[in-house]
Formats: sequence, structure tokens, C-alpha cells
Amino acid sequence: MYGDPATVRKILTELGDTWAVVGLSTNEGRAAYGVAGVLQRHGKRVVPIHPKAETVHGEKGYPSLSAVPFKIDVVDVFLNSGLAGQAADEAVAIGAQAVWFQLGVVDEAAYERTRAAGLEMVMDRCPAIELKSPS
Repeated sequence: MYGDPATVRKILTELGDTWAVVGLSTNEGRAAYGVAGVLQRHGKRVVPIHPKAETVHGEKGYPSLSAVPFKIDVVDVFLNSGLAGQAADEAVAIGAQAVWFQLGVVDEAAYERTRAAGLEMVMDRCPAIELKSPS
């Protein structure tokens, strides 16, 4: 319901190659780390967003979306559902084109706000899985 194939394909192929990954740190055991690597292998620039602002996969990290000094196309959110809505609102505020909530992350109110602001959005999906699936 929150990730129709056309929207998934549009985000992955048409909306730009600079992806902010909210919750990405140097912890190699976290899903965000692996997914960010897959995104990079598919030509995406991955920008780590984490309070520690660590460099991950060779990319400088930032403590928040608003601290990034260049345009972000897609905001990929690895936060629990209770915190994800704030990240979606920040994505709208910085002028991103799309928001992607990872597997298990669902916030229907945030979805409605984000779509009403004109951004594309999917929830409860993983771009790494989608990139590996035939379209």
C-alpha cells in the first residue's frame, strides 16, 4: 500500500542520486550500513545522517539533514516508527524529492504529510531489496 512499484521505480531511477541515510553510523552490524553499501554500488551518493556525524563508506557524515550543505534528493530513514515522522518533516523542510522508510518503519500521518507536501514516499520497503529485484 505504501510502496507501489511505479513509485519505488521512480525514486530509485529518476529522482536523483544523492541519498541521505538517517541513522547511518560506522556500526557494520546495523542494516543501515549494509543498505548504504548497496546504494553506493548502484551509483548513489550516500550521506550519513547521525548525531555522531561519522564518516561512513568514505562519505562525511552530518548530525542532521539541515546541516548538509548541498542538495539531498532522497531521505532514507532507519529510525523507529516513533521517530521517523520527524525525519520525514525535515526532508520536506530541506527540499528533498522523496522519503523512504525502511522495512518495519510505518507512520501513516507522516506519509500523508509528506505526500501532501509533494514528495514521493514509500514505507516498509528496502531499496537494497528493490535494487536486486528485477523490475
